[in-house]
Amino acid sequence: MSITFNETTRIFTLTTAHTTYQMQADAKGYLLHLYYGARTAGEMDYLLNYADRGFSGNPDSAGSDRTYSLDALPQEYPSLGTGDFRNYAVNIQNGDGSQCCNLVYISHKITSGKYALNGLPAVRASEDEAETLEIILADPVTKVELHLLYGVLEKEDIITRSVVIKNAGESQIIIKKAQSACLDFLHGDYDLIQFYGRHAMERNLERVPVSHGSIRIGSRRGSSSHQHNPGVILAGKNTTEDSGSCYGMLFVYSGNFLAEAEKDQYNQTRIQMGLTDELFEYPLAAGAGFTAPEVILSYTNKGLAKLSQQYHHCIMNHICQGKYVHENRPVLINSWEAAYFDFTGDTIVELAKQAKELGIDMVVMDDGWFGKRNDDNSSLGDWYVNEEKLGGTLANLIQRVNAEGVKFGIWIEPEMVSEDSDLYREHPDWAIAIPGRRPIRSRNQLILDFSRKEVRDEIFKHICDVLDQGNVEYIKWDMNRSMADVYGQKVTYDYVLGVYDFLEKLTRRYPDILIEGCSGGGGRFDAGMLYYTPQIWCSDNTDAINRTRIQYGTSFFYPVAAMGSHVSAVPNHQTGRVTSMHTRGVAAMSGTFGYELNPALLSVEEKAEIRTQLAKYREHQELIREGSYYRLSDPFQDEISAWMVVSENQEQALVSVVRLSAEANAPATYVTLKGLAEDTFYLDKTTGKVYPGAALMEAGILLPVAGQEYEAYQIVLQKVEEK
Repeated sequence: MSITFNETTRIFTLTTAHTTYQMQADAKGYLLHLYYGARTAGEMDYLLNYADRGFSGNPDSAGSDRTYSLDALPQEYPSLGTGDFRNYAVNIQNGDGSQCCNLVYISHKITSGKYALNGLPAVRASEDEAETLEIILADPVTKVELHLLYGVLEKEDIITRSVVIKNAGESQIIIKKAQSACLDFLHGDYDLIQFYGRHAMERNLERVPVSHGSIRIGSRRGSSSHQHNPGVILAGKNTTEDSGSCYGMLFVYSGNFLAEAEKDQYNQTRIQMGLTDELFEYPLAAGAGFTAPEVILSYTNKGLAKLSQQYHHCIMNHICQGKYVHENRPVLINSWEAAYFDFTGDTIVELAKQAKELGIDMVVMDDGWFGKRNDDNSSLGDWYVNEEKLGGTLANLIQRVNAEGVKFGIWIEPEMVSEDSDLYREHPDWAIAIPGRRPIRSRNQLILDFSRKEVRDEIFKHICDVLDQGNVEYIKWDMNRSMADVYGQKVTYDYVLGVYDFLEKLTRRYPDILIEGCSGGGGRFDAGMLYYTPQIWCSDNTDAINRTRIQYGTSFFYPVAAMGSHVSAVPNHQTGRVTSMHTRGVAAMSGTFGYELNPALLSVEEKAEIRTQLAKYREHQELIREGSYYRLSDPFQDEISAWMVVSENQEQALVSVVRLSAEANAPATYVTLKGLAEDTFYLDKTTGKVYPGAALMEAGILLPVAGQEYEAYQIVLQKVEEK
């Protein structure tokens, strides 16, 4: 069993293939965190340190024992009002106005399989893949119960955590803070790795020391945001890609969040993640319950690359779902950068003809096909086809595209509404707004209140009416603004659950449609959305050089198969940079390959390069999607961006390199490879050279002398029996 409980010591032990997680319900009833790290035998309560700490309070159950203080002991789920003055995971305002929740152990239950969460996405696992531990804590005075949920996926080295808060008392309470997971470390010196950014430059890696005080990152924008991704890593000072201890926390949620890391007065470290305590107060009537979203925990002592691979495998096999997760996905061309709003049905058909000639599988009709929308100032919410613009019905257009031998996809933004729209004129109260105030606009649009079922149901009906008109095989789901007008205590949480409810119904009704998430690119790139959309548009920035950095940061938690990545036109529409078609292709193959350009404007040579790219991508798409991913450089510091994927049996590898700078009389550049078999040889299928696997991973491989800036290379390696 992966979960055990010692009745005598009241110690819980959660065991995965390579890790141990341990906690104890002590003699006073408090749930203390003992250990999380490399797999070990025995019980770890000997690590606990008891001392008389000045100005650290003692709970009443400690009696006259001044050495027992929750302000110094490691806790599994710390709460406000117990004498612990550090960051707390939960804060309950009781019916009398007091803020206190004194949680003690009541009972527990161990079951086969993985728990599910009502209305929320969560890691999925069969009964033979996981076990669940449910620990019930309760406040003896208010009768508030907290059900701590732990899912243990032994083979995956994954432990999931969530919390269900139940009001078993007689008065209404208000949940003012509800984190999903907390880790307390009695000693150690750590760095926090987080991924910050902005629109069109998401998930830049930042590594900072966890020093005395608290580091807080998160989102109060209504979505997980471009600014901070809901995934953080706690790493040892000497941890690198290839060695050292590191702990990951990934939030399975697409709304506001908070991650806190704190070193306390005794040099202990606490890190926790969950819902933010800002713009959130959730009233809970007597008898009602509240579910906090899930956090995925993982640990390794083998470095950051191994931690990333554990998350990649978990997301691919236990988060993403549907027919496309482990299948080859269509290579598409999107109309956005090809035509923006200026298109007709004939434009889309011509794009399909060009796509067919090049060997591209699908054309996606982006923004501008509905209402009277010819710019971004109107018609969101009016989900009926502009047949005048398209020159006929959507059904007819889809038939014309399919007749060219090309699949058809469409862009939607269901959560939004324009003030200049029939929907808003009919239902102005459906837009999120603060009563008595004019709303905050962004991109000249407002947000529909998806916390309300009647709003979701009406939009769902209109979207289905559109999708039912023809053979739609792909949806790009966009969200192009942040939530500013928070009118109530519950809206930020209930809104996200409403989005999930909509997506749940959509994926059930259309199981064969591939949905790609998007929020101005990567503004909602999180595990919650990946539960419904197996790929997400990685960034609105399609510049190949910037993309190497964006995709580098994204790779720490998210697999290549989840990253929407396309070749676009030059000069690039976001940066003005000019890179070769080959370089753009190499960068885009680190994702779900596709195109954002107008083929009619390409030269004969560029079209030939596209055909070459498509042949190479299709040859290696399974390796790219399923292989183990390794980062070979840091594009924020190094002169190159390099990465590789290796097949599970180590027989094939694809190495990709992009030069980020150009210098006269430059030194030679070597790339050290990873993940190969040490005791065998590999054939470079381009040059015909054979290399020892160990040598490639110790001494590296020499890159060609650069002939121009931003050159890129792909090295295909095939295992051979002998040199």
